[in-house]
Amino acid sequence: MSKSFSESYKEAGVDITAGYKSVELMKEFVGRTLTNGASINGDIGGFGGLFELDIKDTPNPVLVSGTDGVGTKLKLAFLMDRHDTVGIDCVAMCVNDILCVGAKPLYFLDYIACGKNFPEKIAEIVKGVSEGCIQSDSALIGGETAEMPGFYPEDEYDLAGFAVGVVDKNRILDKSKVREGDVLIALPSSGVHSNGFSLVRKIFDVENSDISSPIGTKSGEFIKEALENNKGGNDIMEIMDFANKSLGEVLLTPTKIYVKPMLALFDRVNVKSVAHITGGGFYENIPRSLPDGFGVEIEKKNIKILPIFNLISREGDIPERDMFNTFNMGVGMTVIVSPEDAEEAINILQEKDEKAYILGRVVKGEKEVNIYAK
Repeated sequence: MSKSFSESYKEAGVDITAGYKSVELMKEFVGRTLTNGASINGDIGGFGGLFELDIKDTPNPVLVSGTDGVGTKLKLAFLMDRHDTVGIDCVAMCVNDILCVGAKPLYFLDYIACGKNFPEKIAEIVKGVSEGCIQSDSALIGGETAEMPGFYPEDEYDLAGFAVGVVDKNRILDKSKVREGDVLIALPSSGVHSNGFSLVRKIFDVENSDISSPIGTKSGEFIKEALENNKGGNDIMEIMDFANKSLGEVLLTPTKIYVKPMLALFDRVNVKSVAHITGGGFYENIPRSLPDGFGVEIEKKNIKILPIFNLISREGDIPERDMFNTFNMGVGMTVIVSPEDAEEAINILQEKDEKAYILGRVVKGEKEVNIYAK
């Protein structure tokens, strides 16, 4: 244990020894993420994270990086006093982005800024980051915890991260190869993921409401309608499971990480383009995966909308256009392949426990999304 200690700094609100304790508590979680490339890293606490790049199967390696945070979803973690899931969100938002160019994640670094360093809380946050790294086969090789009294409230924190991956130059996804008639495949989301929470918090007034009671007791009329109409094509048991959970629990559901199924897909199918459906929903993100001169058409009945989005729309009286322009609506990632590859692509994803399905098709025209109902 370091002998470093400053009574004056502690009186100003920064406890150096709490930082040391946080590091000790998180070592177990960091150790679980170490891959072969990170094995030279040694003990945590150094000035830089080390990663040995193995390029024997990547003759023309291109490093791909992504950075993001969790956003105001953190407010739900504060209210629920649950801190072991937002780290998964942080990793997911970064690694899912770099998947969109065909890259395999290699390593991750996190940044936690807090009003007061509560070592056990910091360790819980890192536990979630560790779980996200395990799910994405990436190593947690470093990070930073900054205690900033007077800047953040004592019980609050912010969380951001940075991921680096690698892809062979010849395998970088090239959206210019997208053609009319190509198939748009959906990979389901796990929930709201980590976008749109400023609107969600306003709709449900989460800071002043009980978000720990089962949803069914809060909105029985909605649950009844969902069961009668089976909105979104969801299984009845899924709807009932949703109704039995609390709003806080549903909203804190971590962002799904798509690394393992997508890497399996890249190895076996010619994937033309990928979109991570984050803030901006369908209307902003899917066009980013299209070249000029092409759009996509999606028949509304094809979209397997999760019950939480029906509830958000109902409770907030949110127009359908705004819903699809804010939330993922149950689709966390989209993939574009040739028609002849669509069945195989879906089979591969389903082998990896992804309930993938055909969402729509590419058409000539403006680079936009057209959601229509027959």
